[in-house]
Amino acid sequence: MSPPVYLVDDDRAVRDALCLLLSTVGIDVRSFPGPEEFLQALPALEPGCLILDIRMPVISGLKLQERLAGSGVDWPTVVISGHGDIEACRKAFRNGAIDFLSKPVDEQDLIDAIQKGQTALGKAAAKQAEREETRALIAGLTPREHEVLSLVARGFATRDIATALAVSPRTVESHRAAIGAKLGTTSPAEMTRLWIEAEDTP
Repeated sequence: MSPPVYLVDDDRAVRDALCLLLSTVGIDVRSFPGPEEFLQALPALEPGCLILDIRMPVISGLKLQERLAGSGVDWPTVVISGHGDIEACRKAFRNGAIDFLSKPVDEQDLIDAIQKGQTALGKAAAKQAEREETRALIAGLTPREHEVLSLVARGFATRDIATALAVSPRTVESHRAAIGAKLGTTSPAEMTRLWIEAEDTP
């Protein structure tokens, strides 16, 4: 099922028109009359694609973008405006917008932008699932295997690891074999990639 779309626009006529358009093409859309209502609902929302009006009272679409980015919410965002200018467009893209559309919004342009955002969300979700799987594999290593793997990831050869840990090269090889069995690879390059991926902050 495709990720949902969240429309934030203070113009009810625009909200109604865009919700009708998107629902007729099978897009799950939920609308909000302003950023305050959206932010209040945000903790309970699943990741989705945002459509933000650039000019709204109290909190503008650009300010909402900045607030979301500051709290770690980087959902794909389409910014729409009836008063768009080059500077606003630049700010929107700097804040991570995937598209900037002028009102009246071209229906196909909006649908294309949303589909682009949904594809990006799908890739991000797949990447996150892969990262969590890798972390689970790394978590299954013993403390000593963790040490060995961290040194492998830093480019240490077996003899260097043995010296660093004050054990024999044969012991290191035994640990590397166990690590390889748990991670499904004996390649130092692949082990390094998995280590970095597990350490990476999502």
